[in-house]
Amino acid sequence: MGSRRRVVVSDFIMSFMWVWSSVLIKMFVHTILGYGAHDLKGEIFKHAISVINMFFFAFLSKATNGGAYNPLTVLSGAISGNLTNFIFTVAARIPAQVFGSITGVRVIIAAFPNIGLGPRLNIDIHRGALTEGCLTFAIVTISLGLSRRSQASTFMKTWISSLSKLTLHILGSDLTGGCMNPASVMGWAYARRDHVTKEHIHVYWLAPIQATMLAVWTFNLLVSPPKDEKEKMKEKKSE
Repeated sequence: MGSRRRVVVSDFIMSFMWVWSSVLIKMFVHTILGYGAHDLKGEIFKHAISVINMFFFAFLSKATNGGAYNPLTVLSGAISGNLTNFIFTVAARIPAQVFGSITGVRVIIAAFPNIGLGPRLNIDIHRGALTEGCLTFAIVTISLGLSRRSQASTFMKTWISSLSKLTLHILGSDLTGGCMNPASVMGWAYARRDHVTKEHIHVYWLAPIQATMLAVWTFNLLVSPPKDEKEKMKEKKSE
C-alpha cells in the first residue's frame, strides 16, 4: 500500500513539474534569449532543451520507481496487466496526474497572468481526433517496441523515445498541439473552462485512449513476447 501511495504522489508531482517545464522552456528561449516565435535558431534551441527535459523526466521516472506524468504511459502498461493494477491506474494514478496538471497550470497562471492558455484545437473535431489518435498510436507502439528491447541501453531507449515524441509533437503542433498527454491538456482546458466540451473530450481523451488500446492490442498480436516471458507463462500453466 505504501509503495502505491508513493507512486500516486510521484505522478502528481511529475505532472505538476511537466506543465511547468514546457512553460519555462518557452520563456527561456523567447523571453530571456530573445528569439522570436518563428525564429529557426530559437526553434532548434527549444527542441534541444525539450529533449534534455525528457531525459530529466525519464530519470525522475526511474528514481521514483515508475512515476509518470502521462495517463497514456501508465494506461498502456495497465491494459496488459492484471485487473487490480488496471483499476488502480484508472482510479488513482490517472486522476493524480490530472490534478497535478491542473494545479500546475493554476500556479503558472497566478505567477504569469499573461502566459497564454495552452494548446487549442485548430481543425474540426473529426480531423482533430484522427490526428491525436494517429500520433498516440505511433508513440505507444514505439514505446512498446523499446520496452521489448532488453539489450538496448537506457540512454538509447530514452534518446529514441525523446526524438520520436518531439517529431510527432512537431507534426501535430499546428493542428491539435500534438500533445499526446490528456492530463496536460486537461490542465489548460480547465483553466479556460472548456474541459467538458465535446471537442476536448473526443480529441484529447477518447481518441488517445482508443488509440492506446488499439496500439497495445496490435503490438501484442504482431509481436511475440520475449523468451523469458514465454517461460514464465509456461511455468504458470504447469502450476
